[in-house]
Amino acid sequence: MNDTQKAKIYIVDDDAGVRDMIELMVSSVGYDYQSFPDANSFLNGFEDTHGCLLLDIRMPGMSGMVLQEKLNQQQVLLPVIFITGHGDITMAVEAIQNGAFDFMEKPFREFDLLNKIEKAIESDLQNRVDLEQRQEIDKRIGSLTKRENEIMFLVTQGKANKVIAIDLNIAQGTVEIHRSRIMQKMAARSLPHLMRMLVVAGQL
Repeated sequence: MNDTQKAKIYIVDDDAGVRDMIELMVSSVGYDYQSFPDANSFLNGFEDTHGCLLLDIRMPGMSGMVLQEKLNQQQVLLPVIFITGHGDITMAVEAIQNGAFDFMEKPFREFDLLNKIEKAIESDLQNRVDLEQRQEIDKRIGSLTKRENEIMFLVTQGKANKVIAIDLNIAQGTVEIHRSRIMQKMAARSLPHLMRMLVVAGQL
């Protein structure tokens, strides 16, 4: 099963006809889906799994915009594609500025919506891979001692072991031992690999 088929599409719209139409559309190309008639039922029934959220902007009770704010506060990764009616474009642009992936204006063509869904799913998968990678790198950095962390950043600045030893007033052999342990703990194959990991972690 490929990543597209594993993805789950969440549909939140108070219009049962719209929900039925989208359900038929996404199921016809092999997506798993779950529908909700309002924002509150979605909040109580969703899991932040790989996929995307198709969200109506205007709904009774909690609007799509408010739901987006709550998801942002909870740091939910699901990309949001807003479904908007005529006259909601200003709101849709504001939603994009608040992190929504895209929006579709009613009535929309099936091909256009499926295309946006596919792109949202690809983006979501990459975001989750990046986050998982960053969390693993953060874990490795957290395993370093204070001295190892200090030496690691001096190494990434291009300083030689001898210079680091002078800067820290320690033996060059001690620097070499620390450097070896750093590479081992960070699972770094080379200095460029180590630097790339630190960039991913936002440390460089």
